[in-house]
Amino acid sequence: MTGSRIAKFYQLSVQKRLDLLHKRGALNDADYAMLQPGTGLLDAETADRLTENVIGVFSLPMGLGLNFQINGRDYLIPMVVEEPSIVAAVSSTALLVRQNGGFTSTADEPLLIGQVQVVDVADPALARLALLAQTEQILRLANSGHAKMVARGGGARGVEVYSRGATAQNGELLVVHLLVDTRDAMGANLVNSMCESIAPLVEQISTGRVFLRILSNLTDRALVRARAVIPQAALATGEYSGDRVRDGIILAAEFAELDPYRATTHNKGIMNVIDAVATGNDWRAIEAAAHAYAARGEHYAPLSTWRANSAGDLVGELTMPLKVGTVGGQVESNPAVQIAHSILRIGSARELAEVMAAAGLAQNLAALKALSTTGIQHGHMRLHARAVAVAAGTSPARFDEVVEQLVVGGEIKVWKARQILADLEAPPLAASAPAAAVTAMPPTRAPQGAGGHVGYGKIILLGEHSVVYGRRAIAAPIGLTVRAEVGRGEPGQAPIITDWDADGSVQEPISADVSHRVATLIAARLGLPQSGVRVDVFSELPRASGLGASAAFAVALIRATAECFSIRLSDEQVSSLAFECEKIVHGTPSGIDNTVATFGRPILFQKTDAPSGHEIRDIVTPNPIPIVIGLTGVHALTAHTVAAVRAAWRQRPARYDAIFDQIDSLVGEGADALRRGDTVELGELMNINQGLLNALQVSSPELEQMVAIARRAGALGAKLTGGGGGGAMIAVAGSAGAEPIRAALRGAGYTTYLTEIR
Repeated sequence: MTGSRIAKFYQLSVQKRLDLLHKRGALNDADYAMLQPGTGLLDAETADRLTENVIGVFSLPMGLGLNFQINGRDYLIPMVVEEPSIVAAVSSTALLVRQNGGFTSTADEPLLIGQVQVVDVADPALARLALLAQTEQILRLANSGHAKMVARGGGARGVEVYSRGATAQNGELLVVHLLVDTRDAMGANLVNSMCESIAPLVEQISTGRVFLRILSNLTDRALVRARAVIPQAALATGEYSGDRVRDGIILAAEFAELDPYRATTHNKGIMNVIDAVATGNDWRAIEAAAHAYAARGEHYAPLSTWRANSAGDLVGELTMPLKVGTVGGQVESNPAVQIAHSILRIGSARELAEVMAAAGLAQNLAALKALSTTGIQHGHMRLHARAVAVAAGTSPARFDEVVEQLVVGGEIKVWKARQILADLEAPPLAASAPAAAVTAMPPTRAPQGAGGHVGYGKIILLGEHSVVYGRRAIAAPIGLTVRAEVGRGEPGQAPIITDWDADGSVQEPISADVSHRVATLIAARLGLPQSGVRVDVFSELPRASGLGASAAFAVALIRATAECFSIRLSDEQVSSLAFECEKIVHGTPSGIDNTVATFGRPILFQKTDAPSGHEIRDIVTPNPIPIVIGLTGVHALTAHTVAAVRAAWRQRPARYDAIFDQIDSLVGEGADALRRGDTVELGELMNINQGLLNALQVSSPELEQMVAIARRAGALGAKLTGGGGGGAMIAVAGSAGAEPIRAALRGAGYTTYLTEIR
């Protein structure tokens, strides 16, 4: 095997992964054949011999933790786990640690403790001394029936005696600990049999009565320690400096040290991986030992610590009991476990413990880094969406498309996946429908009057920010919408606004203060000040991403309210009222979002002194133009970036007016390019516009990275869309199409969505 670093392994199909591992020698011929898709590793007959009352075999995914370098050696770590983010997180973190020296890990000589309970002791102190004095005799008796284990260097090694206080009926409790080296076996049966064998001798020496004779799962004589050191510069991300990430991880770790509720979740993350390492060990015993060890002090504490050393590097250390085995019935009877051991290529149980501890520390670092920067959900969403797509019965041909739309919409639910799948597989409306339209495309005409109860999301191709100052901008709708349903409430009742999932569960609400102010304004403008309403909102748009979610919400609410109270509104009236709502959300909006949200078609927009407050012209392009939308995952409020630009403009109006004029010139040329269908010209104009937006300081590290990725992948042009500061990026596809751009962005961890201008 050439190593644990396998670039883009996750992008391969299962079969290609197996082929690659076989070619590299990580899988031998027999294991390769056994792992072929559709091949059952554990059949029901074998399972029936392993446990009782068998009715079938329960399967879980087996994945590989990549990039691990531990004590100077590479390891591929098989993990069996259904939680989707675990394998991805440890592999990514292992690469970070690998690039900075790898993990170091050491394990104690693994001893297992057998306990013999002694009660009804006449003189406990004297009995304790007598038992310790006969240690050699007790050890000889314990080892007498296990010559092969002793020949391998194992066997009973020591005797300890503890007084645990008085019992209710049987006086002082003595506990004899038999310390046993079980070598590479987990050793439970061995220790239990030794405890049974020494029980009569213990009774004779102590003059008491032996009751329980069983091993302890608190394996604190088999401790393992893992360590990683990462320079602060290596921790930097596009948004956070290295020292900020380091200090955030340390602060999060200190939280666990001081609070047992946090420590429990901290340790659960570590055990996510340690339990998952597919070695056939009793993970329940490993869990029990870990948590008991964590509770050994004054309160439950974390198993790992994170500190900065004198050089400013981040240093993580994990210490925990970890008694595992590499031989025995569970390992040798399950073919999947045998394959896992073959992939791991470990030489002893101590080495296995060292590997497992390093993997646990990797997961801990991944979780703390995510929690202290982008938040834990940022990395979970796509992986959770994959599981949801599977649950919805998505076919392999549609899988990636369904996952993309789930993540973009933020509604990662089975019902939503089924809805997306139904839309994708619906027959086209006309024979000439474009085959490349793999997602919901924007409407070509606005809904009439109050019909539809929807508001459309939007992208701005050219002209954001300058449009606030009377310059032109080009905007187009996307297929994601906000839909509202309104019912009458009690007179005088405050609006009840709930963001519902279709299955009847409530999701995270739109900002309650803002949404209620918007609803109250709409009621007042429509002459309904005394009429209470209940509003159910169904949103496909990701919020605070520059795609016009707030305007779409206002338009949908206005239309639904008007229909509920039998009020006729023109589209112009809907848009005008939505503009007033946008002032509540954004302060000084341009009016472009509410216009596109209402009319649902590409437009050239400009604020004017006309009674409507703006001038709009339709833009019709001869052929659909594919546009890739990329989401940074960073929420950004347009009001904040608009306010920042306004503050700068007020200080130096001439300088900023000159930038706005340059953007306006690009918009005019862009409108002409769209009408000609000249995507090359459009792309160049978008690139220039991005540079000017960067000059306005409304871009962000994530946006700049996404722009660069899209251009390298063949985009003719790429820029931020909307307010900036995070949110979304758009790219116009070149001759190779949109898929290479989407694949490159997905490979960098970003969510993408495909739309068209038409």
